[in-house]
Amino acid sequence: MGYFYSFLFPWNFIIQGIAIVHFIRRRPDTYWLWIILIGGGLGAIVYIFVEVLPDFGLLRQSFKVFPRRRRIRELEAIILDNPSAGNYEELADLYLEEGKYVQARECYNKAISSRTDSPDPFYRRGLAQIELGDFPAAVSDLERVLAKDPKYDFHRAAGLLAHAYAVNGQIEKADALFRQTTQISTLSETYLNYANFLASQGRSAEAREWTQRILAKKPTLPGYLKRRERPWFRKAKGLLKQLRAA
Repeated sequence: MGYFYSFLFPWNFIIQGIAIVHFIRRRPDTYWLWIILIGGGLGAIVYIFVEVLPDFGLLRQSFKVFPRRRRIRELEAIILDNPSAGNYEELADLYLEEGKYVQARECYNKAISSRTDSPDPFYRRGLAQIELGDFPAAVSDLERVLAKDPKYDFHRAAGLLAHAYAVNGQIEKADALFRQTTQISTLSETYLNYANFLASQGRSAEAREWTQRILAKKPTLPGYLKRRERPWFRKAKGLLKQLRAA
């Protein structure tokens, strides 16, 4: 054991640094920070095995960024000679994944025609428009999606339309659609948007209830889902603090 500690000592600060950077980015339970700081290199190693290594499953997604960007460059060249709706839609999807919402919307505009009957490009253009803060346009697209398929994307489309209604000042429609959607959907995104809507309407008790429903998922979720849900847990805790302060 003494040999292990003597071997580990020169690397303590590096291992702790890696663990602390991961902690800051991923924000797991706070007690891990104390384990890293007080436990030194050994505590950091325990953290890395329990929290960092399982995250490699999520990090695999980040490796897709390079082939995606290569495909974007290819399509940007292809549409100069072949500006088909299919090419524009594929390029729009890739822009959306890259967070280039202006370019994504422009490509969806060119991909969508009067003959387009699939809800998918309208839904994805609606996502881009929400990110751009163009909620009236998002309402129009998402209403079209729900008219075609009320359950689209596991009811996420309905939750986002309710959110767009709320931000757009269509309060009665937002309230009705949120109540309807939260009866059949368990998406944390929808719960959080509903809680924010309730808070904005001065319905703090109800907002706290829906915020706590998000946090109540945490103890029962498997590890990989907890890691995926962390951003929503973090936002829910932030909203709960605001509601308590108010």
